Amino acid sequence: MPFSLEDFRSSAGDMLALLKELAEIESPTTNKAAVDRAGDFIAARLQPLGAAPTLHRRAEAGNHLEARWGEGPGGILILCHMDTVHEMGTLARFPVSESDGKLHGPGVEDMKGGIAVCLSAIAFLQARRLMPARPLTALFTSDEETGSLTSRALVGELARQAAVVFCLEPALPSGALKTARKGTGSIYLTARGRAAHAGADHEKGCNAIEELAHHILAAQRLTDYARGTTANVGLVSGGTRPNVVPDEARAEVDLRIMRPEEADRLKAWAAAVRPVLRGAAITATVDFDRPPMPRDAVMAATFHKAQALALRLGLTLTEGGTGGGSDGNLAAALGVPVLDGLGVRGDGAHSEREFMWIDSLPERTALLAELIRAW
Repeated sequence: MPFSLEDFRSSAGDMLALLKELAEIESPTTNKAAVDRAGDFIAARLQPLGAAPTLHRRAEAGNHLEARWGEGPGGILILCHMDTVHEMGTLARFPVSESDGKLHGPGVEDMKGGIAVCLSAIAFLQARRLMPARPLTALFTSDEETGSLTSRALVGELARQAAVVFCLEPALPSGALKTARKGTGSIYLTARGRAAHAGADHEKGCNAIEELAHHILAAQRLTDYARGTTANVGLVSGGTRPNVVPDEARAEVDLRIMRPEEADRLKAWAAAVRPVLRGAAITATVDFDRPPMPRDAVMAATFHKAQALALRLGLTLTEGGTGGGSDGNLAAALGVPVLDGLGVRGDGAHSEREFMWIDSLPERTALLAELIRAW
């Protein structure tokens, strides 16, 4: 072995300082200028690492940043995202801070910790002249938290050229890699009725909210835990004021599926939806933004190879599944080997309880460096 875990632990302070700087650049997906500031910070740190960053400009979202070492197919692709779910101003009430071996703050786990791991691992390999002979590409996207709508084509293009994809999403709280992810989608329900005065002409109206209520209950019943499918009515709106029979109401249902064939079942349900009330109308549309990432034979073989390489560092890798989606789903759907959850270990993502374990920074950086070097 050309290096050991102790080599990384000795520079853990520098890694932590880098992560703190990243976390103090607020970068909500919906604020292009903010995400672009995070991209500028990362680009400046890529320059000394021998990469000429390519900026993929987007007018409707933050720009995406690509860094490449070497050319040609059959390389390694690293996936990171710069955006967070935390809105501007979160730092004022939830500042970056340390306590009890943890770093707290917006985005420290999901996934600025992963970006710090990526930059630190490449810097280490460059300094030791241990960069791989095969091409290496790192992609930092700006809209993963909202479905990767402007980056998914780029993720797919780069993944098709790669022999393996390393996704720096946070590990499971136990530190396990994510070898299975659910696909993600939505059902959009729209009910229409007939407006009327709720007092003088109630009988002339058709209540769109009442119509929608029937379909909300039916949508909830689409959940099938045995199949790994969940349906959650998370948003409901309708009506204008209490004394008006509402003529329109809407609901959005979050969908998670583990089996690809479940998408057909849910689309068939939506196509068969019919109104319950006389005079009402109902439409249901299904949209999937990420396919499932099942633990298939390719995933199992990829994990076992990583497990063997981790043992060289004295690290024991475990695996697990999650209901959340990532850009790893997009790459895995192309048949490309994927390792997901290579980022830091922590908990509380997407909340103001978010934290990462500081000692996981050198461990995950050492792991990524070895995977890049020896894959």
